[in-house]
Amino acid sequence: MESLHIQQTKTSPEVILDSSKGDAEIIGESYPENAMAFYKPVFEWLKAMQSEGKRIRLKFQMDYFNTSSSKVIMDILDNLQKFHEKGGKVEVEWLYKEDDEDMQETGAEFSSDLSIPFQMKSYK
Repeated sequence: MESLHIQQTKTSPEVILDSSKGDAEIIGESYPENAMAFYKPVFEWLKAMQSEGKRIRLKFQMDYFNTSSSKVIMDILDNLQKFHEKGGKVEVEWLYKEDDEDMQETGAEFSSDLSIPFQMKSYK
């Protein structure tokens, strides 16, 4: 699988998928017209990484996302949970601004349903 870099726009986050390291980053705000279509390359990348048995480290650094993006993020996390349950190596980092209680709570809610390693970190 090729690495991929999708530039941030007004309505979509920056997405960095590094196949050589198994690292994925989703940074910014997410409220694209069609969230599932926007995130399709992420699912394809995850599938390819999983089929190769590679370690996956996913970092979210979101400032805002709408309901449809929230559903897709949960689908991504569910996908990683299933990979983890089959013995795959997975790590998730949830970064939130130290004064953003909503994003902190959202990360905590997402992680509560998962058994994958899930770190929450605040930043300034």
